[in-house]
Amino acid sequence: MNDLWIYLTVATVVALVGLTVLVFLTRGRRTPTHTAPPSAPSRSPEEATSQGRTEEVLDVDNVGGGVATEVEPEAPERPSIERPDSARGRLARLRQRLARSNSAIGNALLALLSRGRLDEAAWEDVEDTLLQADLGVEATEELVAALRTRVAVEGERDAETVRGWLHADLVRLVDPTMDRRISASRIGDRPAVTLVVGVNGTGKTTTVGKLARVLVAEDKDVVLGAADTFRAAAADQLQTWGERVGVPTVRSDREGADPASVAFDAVRSAAEYEADVVLIDTAGRLHNKVGLMDELSKVKRVVEKQSPIDEVLLVLDATTGQNGLRQAEVFADAVDITGVVLTKLDGTAKGGIVVNVQRKLGVPVKLVGLGEGPDDLAPFDPVAFVDAIVG
Repeated sequence: MNDLWIYLTVATVVALVGLTVLVFLTRGRRTPTHTAPPSAPSRSPEEATSQGRTEEVLDVDNVGGGVATEVEPEAPERPSIERPDSARGRLARLRQRLARSNSAIGNALLALLSRGRLDEAAWEDVEDTLLQADLGVEATEELVAALRTRVAVEGERDAETVRGWLHADLVRLVDPTMDRRISASRIGDRPAVTLVVGVNGTGKTTTVGKLARVLVAEDKDVVLGAADTFRAAAADQLQTWGERVGVPTVRSDREGADPASVAFDAVRSAAEYEADVVLIDTAGRLHNKVGLMDELSKVKRVVEKQSPIDEVLLVLDATTGQNGLRQAEVFADAVDITGVVLTKLDGTAKGGIVVNVQRKLGVPVKLVGLGEGPDDLAPFDPVAFVDAIVG
């Protein structure tokens, strides 16, 4: 009897142990499931990232292998790239806007020159009109002398004849023979390098952005250099201009960084990128501050250690008149100006500054700003300019 009791006890223990092992093995084979709490809405990886972390999602092909992959948030959608207007298509707007602002000059001159009798008082009025248009003393005296000779020789004073004389003499003064091309193509195995300078408030950074649009419209590969490191948000402003047309911007993330270093890096990056041209925006300088002008000279020297500078464009506000000319002369002493960009030309009747600044600097006006729109920068066309004044 005792042996039977012992046998039953042992059998019971063995059965219980076997059942326990079976249950354990069965549970071990089940695939684990992850169930989110009913109250928690599902979130995309982007939403999880925005709340301070990125959720880890198991790779179903590697379950059990101990490998998990992190789902990266999708890159934000890039803004659409704009296709700027061709520079050639802007000339019609150039004529219209210049005509609205400068036609008063031509009308006044035609009225004076068409008088039946031109005495000294009348010629003084002609001179005053030209001087008020910022033509400059030398150019005014030259133009009046030529007109007086024509009137004396021809003897005719009808409006159409006088208009023809005035048109021809103004075109000669504006000088269509000057080379107004912008260096924007690769030179040998390097990109063209353009430095843009000017005082604060002339629209210099905006001009650089608009010039990039002009060049992109001509199928040029452009790199921008944000070497204006002292004005708050200048680099951001330039980068925004570049992004709109798909142009990269080389900049420093540190405000007040050395502008010469940024300019140097921009030229190097443009060379690596095999761009056609690099446009370098410099900090606005007060022309009467010697230290700032010396710094601009330093930027030029540092860039030239890596590449020649092919273009130095001076941005001038056309409404500043004679003060703008004084600025131009000081900048010309600090860096070798190769061309002038006149902004706000549509907002003034002082179009004679084109002639005046060319005579003072011996370099051409290459571009003119005609408004606030992104494509309101156009190559300067001497004949179109005179057409707009004379009609």
